[in-house]
Amino acid sequence: MEKLFVPVQKVIEQVNRVILGKEREVREIMLAFLANGHVLLEDIPGVGKTTLALAFSRAMELEYRRIQFTPDVLPSDLTGFSIYRRDKERFVYQKGSVFCNLLLADELNRTSPKTQSALLEVMEERKVTVEGITRSVPSPFLVIATQNPSGAAGTQSLPEAQVDRFTASLSIGYPDFESELSMAMGVSARSRVEPIQPVMDRALLLQAQEAASGVYLGEPVSRYLVELVRATREHRLLARGASPRATIALVRMARAAAWLEGRGFVTPGDVAGQFPYVIRHRLLLNNAARMEHMEKAAVIEEILSSVPRPPMGKER
Repeated sequence: MEKLFVPVQKVIEQVNRVILGKEREVREIMLAFLANGHVLLEDIPGVGKTTLALAFSRAMELEYRRIQFTPDVLPSDLTGFSIYRRDKERFVYQKGSVFCNLLLADELNRTSPKTQSALLEVMEERKVTVEGITRSVPSPFLVIATQNPSGAAGTQSLPEAQVDRFTASLSIGYPDFESELSMAMGVSARSRVEPIQPVMDRALLLQAQEAASGVYLGEPVSRYLVELVRATREHRLLARGASPRATIALVRMARAAAWLEGRGFVTPGDVAGQFPYVIRHRLLLNNAARMEHMEKAAVIEEILSSVPRPPMGKER
């Protein structure tokens, strides 16, 4: 286990060197990668989302691509297309942006629904189908997608099916004063990610994902996990709760959290800790919530406090 655990910790340390004061957020993104999942970031521009994705790709030696979503981006820009080559006298397939290990889908909610939906198959199946031919993307394949705050100029809501494909969602937010001061004092002509050293490779990441997926999840904790997810479907302030895909995502994230803590079993604390990140983007508030000025975070806290945790001896 140490063969895998140490490199993962070093990746987190490397990213924390350039993304200052966001240790919790960096850890959550690493957990999503260990869970073989995708991350949705909702943030204002300029808080370091691109730098964060590039830092992860360098620390893990992942093939990295970034695509800036605008209204004129086409599905073929993602999935690829065929072009006639006169020298070969035939059509030759040109790979799209998704053929990489880590894709930064920047400002995803600025492009058209047709282009957004082009990501659906590849995010779920790790394959794309173009002109009737299905091709696999490299493994691992991970997506960090960013979206501007809801209602911002030039944005449109992501389809529910698209949102549900993301394993976890979070916000980086502004840095604290000390972190921003350190950032200001460290500004130079050199890129902030240049000092990042590769401390892990794709093969080790795949092994770490495999190890995390094998963490034991007992029946009492499984019941607690399912009760939390089902509680979102019955809450009086929610028009729509979480899908069964959320249950699977929460299992994977809880296992990854336990593995990163050095444990071979999942605890209720692992489940409760990951619940907000897995569930938040999947919930839809109803009119009653808006009238009461209730936020998703408050609803999630209410669910966590209302569903009893199973006893685990001295654990938490």
